Amino acid sequence: MTATSNAAAGAATLMPLLIHLLRGASDLASVSATHAKLLKLGAASSVASSNHLLAAYGRCGCTALARHLFDGMRDRNVVSWTALMSGYASAGRPRAAVALLRAMARSGVPPNAFTFSTAASSCARLADAGLGRQVHARAEVAGYACDSVVSTALVDMYGKAGRVGDARAVFDAMPVTARNAVSWASMLSVYAQNALGHDAIQLFAELRTNGEDMAPNHFMLSSVVNACAGVGRLGIGKCIHGMVLHHGHEDNDVVAVALVDMYSKCGIYEYSKKVFDRINQPSVIPYTSIIVATAKYGLGRCALALFSDMVGRGVQPNSVTLLGVLHACSHSGLVDTGLQLLRSMRSEYGIDPCASHYTCAVDMLGRAGQLEAAFELADEAQVNGNDALMLWSSLLSACRNHKRLDLATMAGQKVSEFTQDVAGALVVMSNAYASAGQADDAAAVWSNMRRRGIRKDPGCSWIEIKDISYVFYAGVVSPAGSRAGEVMLLLDELEGKMREKGYKGRIGSARVLDADEEEDGNHHHQEGRGVMVGVHSELLTLGLGLLVIPKGMAIRVMKNLRMCRDCHEAFKVISAIVEREFVVRDLNRFHHFRMGSCSCNDYW
Repeated sequence: MTATSNAAAGAATLMPLLIHLLRGASDLASVSATHAKLLKLGAASSVASSNHLLAAYGRCGCTALARHLFDGMRDRNVVSWTALMSGYASAGRPRAAVALLRAMARSGVPPNAFTFSTAASSCARLADAGLGRQVHARAEVAGYACDSVVSTALVDMYGKAGRVGDARAVFDAMPVTARNAVSWASMLSVYAQNALGHDAIQLFAELRTNGEDMAPNHFMLSSVVNACAGVGRLGIGKCIHGMVLHHGHEDNDVVAVALVDMYSKCGIYEYSKKVFDRINQPSVIPYTSIIVATAKYGLGRCALALFSDMVGRGVQPNSVTLLGVLHACSHSGLVDTGLQLLRSMRSEYGIDPCASHYTCAVDMLGRAGQLEAAFELADEAQVNGNDALMLWSSLLSACRNHKRLDLATMAGQKVSEFTQDVAGALVVMSNAYASAGQADDAAAVWSNMRRRGIRKDPGCSWIEIKDISYVFYAGVVSPAGSRAGEVMLLLDELEGKMREKGYKGRIGSARVLDADEEEDGNHHHQEGRGVMVGVHSELLTLGLGLLVIPKGMAIRVMKNLRMCRDCHEAFKVISAIVEREFVVRDLNRFHHFRMGSCSCNDYW
């Protein structure tokens, strides 16, 4: 046997081993060493070897080396192009990945399903529907648009770009046989991520009906649980929890975190804590989830204890964790502890405070009535854009609550400089003027809003009864259906009892109007149906809950805006009169009313 033949035999023996090493390599040193051995054997120039090297360099994030190798290849096939594209996508360079698809078309190498799915996933990272449509069109022309891998990537891409209708169109166009667990999970995730919880729940029902024997995986279950959390569907959430247990996914961290979030947002913190306590060796994400949940219930010291336990176990907090702890301090009046955390974030945990941390700290000072200190911190933060709007809106609300019209005017001037998402803050400014007896200034704010075309989203509240949601808007009692009259009579009766207890506010006007009538200056109307003038949505929702939900069960009300002070006081008084527990989830936190008091201790 000649030396040449011996070398060839040695190379043939080593090649499978080196390729195996490349497939498992994830660090640059190992990949470079294997590359050197392939060069020594004279086998690095083959298309197959180069493709393995491209993929390995991509996994290491070394796109420059991968591109250098790619440019030096004499022959490239679809695997070569797709491997480099995947490397760019993994390295956070999605535009470079999509650009390769166009260059690939010019080279004459036809893409395959994995090429298109990689390109679509890159567009998803960019949340660029326009670029994604170009990829979609190329996939259509090439005949890959109905491929399950490509279709699933397109569904995800459109969902990330907020094009839910396009995502559903792609999903519906998939052959039924091509829809697998991943494609169903992707469409469910699109609905959940775009705050369309009811649609996600409906789609999951379709899966259970039409999905034959497909067992839900943990991705599906976590998406549906998140959807239930978003819309406050406790009953369905409990059913999904049962499926989680039945299919053996209770130990999955993603599902467990979703359940912690769902139970907390549906008003049962105790269940959230039970789910968390069953997680073996929780990582930063479960810890963060339970800390945020605890904060929203105003259990500041419990949140601090969880944080201490987390750090004691060697789990490094992230920015969101620290934000959750700051929220806990804000909603519990632990100002000194919160400020100490803000000042020590960089030195203790290596995390620089961002706009959200400063906004939370300003909110904490404002709730505690330390308004001058809040203004000083707001100036120190030097935030811009939407972050600045949130900060000054929070401060404006605090000034109004503490009846500091002088400071409210200053914060209101800052808010008025913005052009978007300012309706809520301007309404607070108007209310501040009205509370101070400055009706003309209050009217001027509304006039300015009308001139600028600014409209406030209507407040609504809802309650779940036997897996059905009943949604109420201010003054409109008709969602109660046949029991609308009983709701109005009950609220009238409660108002009388509240006055006997010394309550000085008003639930609302006793006048009842028809939903289609307009109120005139003389207030002369026939007896109507469906409207109680001036009654806020949460009180109407509570009225139905008191009629329908049996005694001994807490009444859980969800609200899309912050609960006003008048309703907050009314709920406290009513809880003592009827001796019932109420749990209200508003925009900021939870309020647990029991026997005339609230868990927020007025740090609301």
